[in-house]
Amino acid sequence: MKNAILRAALVSMMAIVPAVSFAQSTGTQNGPVTRAQVLQELADLESVGYNPASANDVTYPEDVQRAMRRLTEKRANEARLAQAQVAQSGYGAPPAQNGEAGAPAAVSGSEPPAYRHH
Repeated sequence: MKNAILRAALVSMMAIVPAVSFAQSTGTQNGPVTRAQVLQELADLESVGYNPASANDVTYPEDVQRAMRRLTEKRANEARLAQAQVAQSGYGAPPAQNGEAGAPAAVSGSEPPAYRHH
């Protein structure tokens, strides 16, 4: 019983430590980081194969750094794909504005001054 509780505590600590340490390193660069941002970043890291529960102290820094490189590559590929989709969408750049306005209408002198602006 104690062994199972100890394992559960150890696994939960191993899952929390990477998220907290990553939040601290990101927070020093860009200001305060919210809990939602940390959870999103952890979910993003997990989407490229990082598993915080299987990390151990010996390979922890390399595992996280490898996952962060994969995540950076994934985001770069997604950005390239989005640019390619825009380029192939057929909409292209907006047309140049070549509008030419005419001169103001000539006002004849026969109307009363109150109606000259019409």
